[in-house]
Amino acid sequence: MAQKYDASDIVVLEGIEPVRKRPAMYIGGTDKTGLHHLVWEILDNGIDEVINGYATTILVELDKSRDGIRITDNGRGIPIDQHKKYKKSALEIIMTTLHAGGKFKTGSYIHSGGLHGVGASVVNALSKHMTVTVKRDGREWIQSYQAGKPESPVKKGGTIRGTGTSVYFRPDHLIFNKNTLFDPGLLRETLEAKSYLHKGLKITFKDGTTGQTHQFFHEQGIQEYLTKLVKDRGRKPTAEFVFYVDRKIDENGGNGEGFAMEVALQWTDEPAEYIRSYVNGIATNSGGTHELGLRGGIVKAVRNYMDTHNLTPKGLTIQAEDIREGLACVLSMLIMNPQFQGQTKDRLNNQEVQGMVDNTLRPALENFLNVNKSIAETLVGRMILAARAREASREASKAVMRKSAVSHRLNLPGKLADCQSTDPGVSELFVVEGDSAGGTAKQGRNLKTQAIFPIRGKVLNTEELTLGKVVENKELADLVKVLGCGIGKDFDLRKLRYHKIILLMDADIDGYHISTLLLTFFFRHLPELIKHGHMFIAQPPLYRIDIGKYVHWAGSDEEKERILSETRSKSKPTISRFKGLGEMFPQQLKETTLNPATRQLLKVKLQDELHTDRTFHDLMGKHTEARYEFLMANATLANNLDV
Repeated sequence: MAQKYDASDIVVLEGIEPVRKRPAMYIGGTDKTGLHHLVWEILDNGIDEVINGYATTILVELDKSRDGIRITDNGRGIPIDQHKKYKKSALEIIMTTLHAGGKFKTGSYIHSGGLHGVGASVVNALSKHMTVTVKRDGREWIQSYQAGKPESPVKKGGTIRGTGTSVYFRPDHLIFNKNTLFDPGLLRETLEAKSYLHKGLKITFKDGTTGQTHQFFHEQGIQEYLTKLVKDRGRKPTAEFVFYVDRKIDENGGNGEGFAMEVALQWTDEPAEYIRSYVNGIATNSGGTHELGLRGGIVKAVRNYMDTHNLTPKGLTIQAEDIREGLACVLSMLIMNPQFQGQTKDRLNNQEVQGMVDNTLRPALENFLNVNKSIAETLVGRMILAARAREASREASKAVMRKSAVSHRLNLPGKLADCQSTDPGVSELFVVEGDSAGGTAKQGRNLKTQAIFPIRGKVLNTEELTLGKVVENKELADLVKVLGCGIGKDFDLRKLRYHKIILLMDADIDGYHISTLLLTFFFRHLPELIKHGHMFIAQPPLYRIDIGKYVHWAGSDEEKERILSETRSKSKPTISRFKGLGEMFPQQLKETTLNPATRQLLKVKLQDELHTDRTFHDLMGKHTEARYEFLMANATLANNLDV
């Protein structure tokens, strides 16, 4: 019988209630990424004051506990006078009302990171406590909030010099896990990046966890930033130059007001392109129309130069990817009325920007190449080599793809135990460590939806390897074949045979190492699988604890101790430690790790692509200095090592 459904079932969320009810709609999630998005929202308000010429300094102070943060700028200060329509202080309206702010009206801000008017109020709604202090009109004005609601009207403080806004907030642990805290390293890295983007801006970061103060100020802006990025990634420039252009542009590609483009680029020995783009100071990690215009302008400029000077070898086709291979670039745009994809603002959608960037960059770069012919010849030589390597790699890749493309099932590796279902949406692939564990998993799996693919020990470290070298490795070539989606230029996400790819390794150091090697492979050569949410890590138990008639499973020593301390029983516990997955009975592995109803999976996410890229480069790359520094800095955190 159908339940009653009438007007009484309709719920209207008012004010900032929708934010607390559905936070992911506004900040992307309640994980580490969502938590730091709160900081970026308040920080970007200060950056907007900088962009528009009203502020020169920003101070960020992190609490020692890592659960509170203060952001202060020396801008104009949020208005505190009473709004005629709503009979409240403008400060209170901005901090407690969605779609309220000074960025909807022309004149207050020429350039702004966001025009939705939801940033500050969203942060307030998701904070257990917030205090805003405004210096304006010769006085200090203060208002505090609990869970987004004012504790009292705006309070008038004493006389004070200067202007600006200071926001202190602590995220609400009813929304965010109490163990999800601000990351000092990520904060420091992001603040440093912001300082490069805005010449003349001084950013100070006070890290309460260490007591250290970091100051960032860069007169050369993104030119310095590009040099730093290339150096940090351990790359060598193809030619010792940095191409730089700084232009105001209009919709027709000429000089105009309201739009500005700043680009710094060079080619390096990296096997792929590396682009960092920003719009009004906000990182657009998913690219957008400005990046499309950048890529198009670069390719056209190089092709025009090569065609003019007849530099393309006979029988060789230079493709866009050959031209952009090794490209390192920082692109910063100032745009009126930016249109972002979603509230997280990681992709630009303004269609007119693509042509503006393309038409401005192409002639500037082409002129540079014609004037600097020795540099141009060096770059063209690199692109010709990239084209020849691509063709050789394509042949190797075809050999892999040819075998997997015959049909859904033919010519798959013999060690694959495939599932019966041909629906990728319900199919799961477990990549398992070793034949022994693979045999156990095959017996415990759901035959209809779960496939098992055992791998042999530690796989190839693919950091800094070309695609050609990767596909020559049988273990990885077989894995690509099993996935069905191809690799490199032949990658097609639509052909992915399993929408859940689960790494199932032993819960020990060797297992973690193998998982890291596989994640390196996926991040470097199949990143779309991570970006689209297809990658997971299984959490098999390390201990079985029998207490009376009850059985408990623990994935770590800490969890084991917690179970023992919380369980009240007269029975003496019996503790079994699994040395590997192969020691478990199929039913045990099914119950703890394979069954969707009882298992725990960690979803692999890209929280910050730049930070992730640097981590893989430092820890998995050939250069030992960064790895040594990491080990020395974190040596004191290691315990219970399997030695």
